[in-house]
Amino acid sequence: MVNIYLVRHGKTMFNTIGRAQGWSDTPLTRDGEIGITELGLGLAAKNVKFDYAFSSDSGRTIQTMHFILKYSENEGIPYEMDKRIREWCFGSLDGGYDGELFNGVLPRTDAYKGKSPEDLTYEDIAKGILEVDTAGWAEPWEVLSKRILDGFFDAAKKAEANGAENIVIVSHGMTIATFIKLLDRRRPRFQGLDNGSVTHLTYSDGNFAIGKIGDMSYRELGREILNAE
Repeated sequence: MVNIYLVRHGKTMFNTIGRAQGWSDTPLTRDGEIGITELGLGLAAKNVKFDYAFSSDSGRTIQTMHFILKYSENEGIPYEMDKRIREWCFGSLDGGYDGELFNGVLPRTDAYKGKSPEDLTYEDIAKGILEVDTAGWAEPWEVLSKRILDGFFDAAKKAEANGAENIVIVSHGMTIATFIKLLDRRRPRFQGLDNGSVTHLTYSDGNFAIGKIGDMSYRELGREILNAE
């Protein structure tokens, strides 16, 4: 069985000012770097040893992984980047303000018509983005959902085939939330994963099991360690 520590990247410039980052990219802020340092120190204090590391190919996840491996004392392990576990692409609205995208433009699309925010599915959101994208970059739901599933499943399969016990994956807020929903369609759609949070999964013989989502205990432990120095 493979234990998976699925991490949302550290806080970035766009996260801080409320822009939809998507396939655009900004670096971690100083606070973001501190947050992931906390995460790494918390993992080290719990003596978590990773066998493999995976991230998307976005700069913010690569930067996050560097901090995790350094401060959790896991440097030098095999590390792969996979564009399939990138964030959603918001098309021509990539980099726009969250409020304008999610509260302004998308609610006026046909995909949202007649639905309350609570009733919206990730498929509805993907259709809305596709509807308003003028650049032709946004992904149809079928493409988006398949590349997310394929990316995470292939990482887990590779880890299992190589006898890994613990792996770390750094990805993105909406991508992680979408993956959890695809694994268990009975779960409500959720938002609000904190930067540097850990979502726990296990993988065995082709199946994922979902543990605690958005665990902040490692960061909290790391913060105590930093403050004590």
